[in-house]
Amino acid sequence: MLNDKKLMAFVCTGDADRARGFYRDVLGLELKEEHAFALVFDANGTELRVAKVAALQPAQHTVLGWQVPDIEATIGEMEKAGVRLNRYEGIGQDERGIWTAPGGAKIAWFPDPDGNVLSITEYPLV
Repeated sequence: MLNDKKLMAFVCTGDADRARGFYRDVLGLELKEEHAFALVFDANGTELRVAKVAALQPAQHTVLGWQVPDIEATIGEMEKAGVRLNRYEGIGQDERGIWTAPGGAKIAWFPDPDGNVLSITEYPLV
């Protein structure tokens, strides 16, 4: 039914100005549209709608993630832009904040300005 339809992604913000600056200026997504209800970004062909809400309780799990070819290089760019990585007790992240999953994927998490958990993942070459 939906296997051939284009996916849209959603995340919420309580502060559109901060979200706009983060998603556009820090992460580099193109702002396609803004209206009273949402900021609409192009995330490499996927529409990301950052919905404007009056009150926000961010989820404690990952809500958006990106596949990257080189997680170390991406973290370096993110740190230069002021992004800080999340640290979680007991999962064995390395000194940069990267966790290596049992299958070999390398994952790091970071918050957006509203506290939504975002991630980057480098999959092993097969």
